[in-house]
Amino acid sequence: DSIIALKPLKDGVIADYRATEAMLRYFINKSLGGIRLFRPEVMVAVPAGISSTERRAVIDATIAAGAKAAYIIKEPVAAAIGADIPIGSASGHMIIDIGGGTAEMAVISLGGIVASTSVRVGGNKLDSAIMEYIRKKYNLAIGERTAEEIKINIGSALYLENKLTMEIRGRDIVSGLPRSIMVTSNDATEAIQNELEAIISAVKKVLHDTPPELSSDIMDKGMVLSGGSSLLRNIDQLLSRATGVPAYVANDSLLCVAKGTGIALDNLDSYKRSILATK
Repeated sequence: DSIIALKPLKDGVIADYRATEAMLRYFINKSLGGIRLFRPEVMVAVPAGISSTERRAVIDATIAAGAKAAYIIKEPVAAAIGADIPIGSASGHMIIDIGGGTAEMAVISLGGIVASTSVRVGGNKLDSAIMEYIRKKYNLAIGERTAEEIKINIGSALYLENKLTMEIRGRDIVSGLPRSIMVTSNDATEAIQNELEAIISAVKKVLHDTPPELSSDIMDKGMVLSGGSSLLRNIDQLLSRATGVPAYVANDSLLCVAKGTGIALDNLDSYKRSILATK
């Protein structure tokens, strides 16, 4: 039998229910060391803009995978907890979580989301944009992994004076033969302009929707960036220049959502206001 690579999730929500259930079952079994003496409680972080139908699918898949109870928490809240932001305080805090499928922006106060939005732009869309750019500019077809390597190794949200370069290999669209070329960091920056503009617009929308008294808190504390795509060079500077609000990347930003979800699950009573749904 042939092996097929599947993507259980797309844009932060379930795209293949059976694959998602199988993936969750694998993670649950792995966390228990392969010994299923009890059914664990599981918390799943989901995009803030998820529909009730999509949320129900997450809960059902988690229970079907072997969980005793399933809890849902919004990704921006989980990211804020993981970034050590005191979400229960009365002052306002802004988190921008840029993951693989979505970018989530939220202002959080008193344990709840005051203003938020979500755009289906994340690391995967950045990779696709780089693939398309290389195809159009250089007549070279590259895969997702190569596009991701370009993003990680030389990608930047701002054009660099001292350009970074990288050799890549792909398939020539005209001849169909393998070919290698040199690409620069400015190629990567140009490739992802539309995606970066979408993120900037979403951040501005949340700032516009934030009550004035919380806006001053955000100006004082700055916007906190988390998620894998927050590691893109200079994305904090780009957002700060575009909005006039300071921005910085959280410590261990790649794992903020995972850490925050674990903390919330271990302290259900403390974070009950932030939990979206349970079963």
